[in-house]
Amino acid sequence: MKRIFIICPVRNVDPVTKRKLERHVARMEKKGYRVHYPSRDTDQSDPIGNRICATNQGAIFEADEIHVWYSEQSTGSYFDLGGVFMLIEVLGYKKRVVIINNRQVLAAPGKSFLKVLRYLASKKQQ
Repeated sequence: MKRIFIICPVRNVDPVTKRKLERHVARMEKKGYRVHYPSRDTDQSDPIGNRICATNQGAIFEADEIHVWYSEQSTGSYFDLGGVFMLIEVLGYKKRVVIINNRQVLAAPGKSFLKVLRYLASKKQQ
């Protein structure tokens, strides 16, 4: 069974985005994937955040695919994306990257995290 890790906003996520994420998770699970959805599967009661980061990085390491709901405001997502970048670009792991909301987000001119994410998604790694 293939595994998916979802990188997405968790704190202060708006209700519309949360519903869209939950529908995406449900669709993937219906297709037979095992999905790690941090809002549901990572204990968020960590007062420092270290355990949350460690749990998510472990699940990212185990995942075959990384699905990302890109949000510039989600600082936790940047941390998780750094882990994905390290695995793929530095260590050579094969992870497919999918941007869930790719059509809804626009990259700013110049360098951006979104452009790096789109680069990773374009590699079509499996």
